[in-house]
Amino acid sequence: MPITLTPMIQSCVLHFGEMGSRWGINRTVGQMYALLVLSKEPLCADDITEALGISRSNVSMGLKELTSWELVKLQHRPGERKEYYSAPGDVWDIAKTLIEQRRKREMDPTLTALRNLLIETPANPEEAYAQQRMRDMHELIEMITLWTTEIQRMDSANLSKLLKLGNSLGKVLDFKDRLLGTGKRSQAKNPCPNTHTVPGDAPSAHLSHVNVPCCE
Repeated sequence: MPITLTPMIQSCVLHFGEMGSRWGINRTVGQMYALLVLSKEPLCADDITEALGISRSNVSMGLKELTSWELVKLQHRPGERKEYYSAPGDVWDIAKTLIEQRRKREMDPTLTALRNLLIETPANPEEAYAQQRMRDMHELIEMITLWTTEIQRMDSANLSKLLKLGNSLGKVLDFKDRLLGTGKRSQAKNPCPNTHTVPGDAPSAHLSHVNVPCCE
C-alpha cells in the first residue's frame, strides 16, 4: 500500500527535492528518496508514481540512479512480478553510503589526477608554485579519504559516540598542546624561549620578579 502523502510528509519530500538539486542530483530523485526513507513499507514504481504524481519513466530512471548509488534495497514478494524498493532502516548506514559514494565519484578521481600532475617536472617557477599547491591539496584530500575509510569500518553506535564528542575533541587537543607547550596559549604566555626571571626591588617583605627577554 503506497504511503499517504500528508502535509507533513509532503513538506519533507519537497524540501529534499530542493536540496537534491543543490547536491547535484535530480530534484525528482531527491523527492523519491525522501519518500522511500519516510515510508514504513517498501514501495514499487507504481506506488511512487501515484504518491508523487510523476511519470513512470522518470520513476524508473530515478530508481536506477538510486540503485547505482547503493542507496536502496531491491525486494521481491512471492507471487508478484513487481520490484519493491526500500531505504536502509539505519540513517547512519545511509550517511556512510553517501560518504563512500562521494569518495569514489569525486575524491578518488581527483587524487589520481593530482598524482599524475605531481610526478611531472615543473617547467618554470609558476608551475613549481602551482605544483606545491597541488601537493597541499593532495595531502588534504588523502587525509580526508583515510578518515572516511575509517568511518566505513565503524558501526553505528561507535560512530554516533564519536560525533557526539563534538568540541570535546578540540578541548582535548588544546589541553595536549598546553601540556606539551606547543599551543598558541603557551606561546602567548612565553613568546621568547630564552626569557629568564630576575628579582626586582623589594618594597616589602617579599620580592617581586619581572621577566626579561634575552632576545630582541
